[in-house]
Amino acid sequence: MALFYAEGSPTSEFSDERLQESFTQVLAQLGERKRVLVVPPDASRIHSHAGVLTEMAYGYYGDRIQAVLPALGTHAPMGEAALARMFGTVPRALFRVHHWREDVVTLGEVPSEIIREESEGRLAYPWPAQVNRLLPEGSGAGRFDLILSIGQVVPHEVVGMANGNKNILVGTGGVESIDRSHYLGAVYGMERMMGRADTPVRRILNYAAHHFLAGLPLVYVLTVVGRGSDDALLVRGLFIGDDTECFERAAALALQVNFVRLDRAIHKAIVYLDPHEFHSTWLGNKAIYRTRMALADEAELIVLAPGVRVFGEDPAIDRLIRKYGYHGTPQTLGAVQRNSDLAGNLSAAAHLIHGSSEGRFRVTYCPGALSREEIESVGFGYGELRSTTERYDPAQLVDGWNTVAGEEVFFVSHPGLGLWAHERRFLS
Repeated sequence: MALFYAEGSPTSEFSDERLQESFTQVLAQLGERKRVLVVPPDASRIHSHAGVLTEMAYGYYGDRIQAVLPALGTHAPMGEAALARMFGTVPRALFRVHHWREDVVTLGEVPSEIIREESEGRLAYPWPAQVNRLLPEGSGAGRFDLILSIGQVVPHEVVGMANGNKNILVGTGGVESIDRSHYLGAVYGMERMMGRADTPVRRILNYAAHHFLAGLPLVYVLTVVGRGSDDALLVRGLFIGDDTECFERAAALALQVNFVRLDRAIHKAIVYLDPHEFHSTWLGNKAIYRTRMALADEAELIVLAPGVRVFGEDPAIDRLIRKYGYHGTPQTLGAVQRNSDLAGNLSAAAHLIHGSSEGRFRVTYCPGALSREEIESVGFGYGELRSTTERYDPAQLVDGWNTVAGEEVFFVSHPGLGLWAHERRFLS
């Protein structure tokens, strides 16, 4: 177990040239590899620089890269335009689609006693360590001798800090592993976890990685991305290794770079969802997750969502969101107890909890292609996109505090890149 590279600070700036030099130095250090699998995130992490790093890996290894498997988790497969935008010149024939309902194998099981302990007695099921079968079985040419797991460490609603072994155990996981990990995080309480590297879900993943992933030739390539003075997105850190220290070092920097502590609560927030990244509330509710701890009681959160056209990333989850809506933890937990369809899709139940304001603040969604009736049926307020965007023009607002026609608002242009919190709420 080793940490091969660890550089970064809140003021560091990694150019593409520096990234390539550092990355290829490590690849050379790893020695000759003949069958390589790359596991990057999907388009929901387009700002991670994982696409650039995947291109660099292809430039180094060439046809020794046997496959590229985006860690979709429950997300919809990437289309041609999204692949081209994120991964550039990497040949499309290398890409594989992770089908989370069918393409998985179970490597082992975390005992129910550990889940009971980590959930403080709320849950008592075992947790299966599931991954896409490509990882342990390899391609037609044989098993892989290197698996590069590439991604960004950033605050996250399910696990506290995204990436590390989550990219493998959730990003290429199956129905049971994704359902049960998401539900554990939701039941434990996401506001108790976001921005923290050591959480119940992370400890479950670490247990599974230690016991069940040790036989895989995994190397993690982790970025930390933040804003520059001119609002440009910059790589602030690069961490490469095959041990937990790699993730922990990246998470410590991500907390410095991506966590915005506010000295006062927000009474009106405007969050913009880039249509290239967000086409569903399943993804777009990052607008809620990442700002909720900064919002005052009775605040309004306005979500400008020009690309949002559905609720779920697949038809089954979309139906569940439409049926049960974002109505808070007690109602969702009760629905799980009473209804087999929701009990059989615990990641959907977790998402419904994550996306609810719990009645503490108002959410006004301004979608590109969902009707007022659809939005209001799931528990959100509806805003007309064109008129609301004219009033709160994201092209004119700056990230942070703004004054619009005498009204103070707080603007977030990239909710997936950070976590915003009022100091007292984060520490409570």
